[in-house]
Amino acid sequence: MIEHGNIAEDTADTRGWIVGAFRDGGLLKTNAVEVKWGAHDESYQRDSWAEGETRTTIALLIEGNFTVVFRDREVELSEPGDYVIWGPGESHKSRANHDSKIVTIRWPSEKTTDI
Repeated sequence: MIEHGNIAEDTADTRGWIVGAFRDGGLLKTNAVEVKWGAHDESYQRDSWAEGETRTTIALLIEGNFTVVFRDREVELSEPGDYVIWGPGESHKSRANHDSKIVTIRWPSEKTTDI
C-alpha cells in the first residue's frame, strides 16, 4: 500500500497531527506513534500549559527558531536539527521566536488524544 497527500490539507482538522490512532484508516492510522507537522509564524505562542501527558515526545526543528518552555527551564531550538525530548508528566508550552517548522513525534499513540 502507498499513500500520498499534502500535510496542510490532510491535517486541517487535527492541528497538524498526521499519523496516529486518531486517523480513520490506512497507513496513517497506528497506535505506535503520533507525528505532527508544525508550521508556526513568529507570532505563535501557546500560553496554556499542556499537562497530564503520559507519553514521550520529541520536537525536531526543521527551520526557524522555537522555544519549548517547561516549568523549570526553557529550551531554545535555533539550528536545523536541534531537538528536545521529554517524558511523561512534563508540562510544557511553546513559542516561535521566528517563523518555524517543527516535526513533533510522540509515542505511543492514543485514540483519545487531544489533537
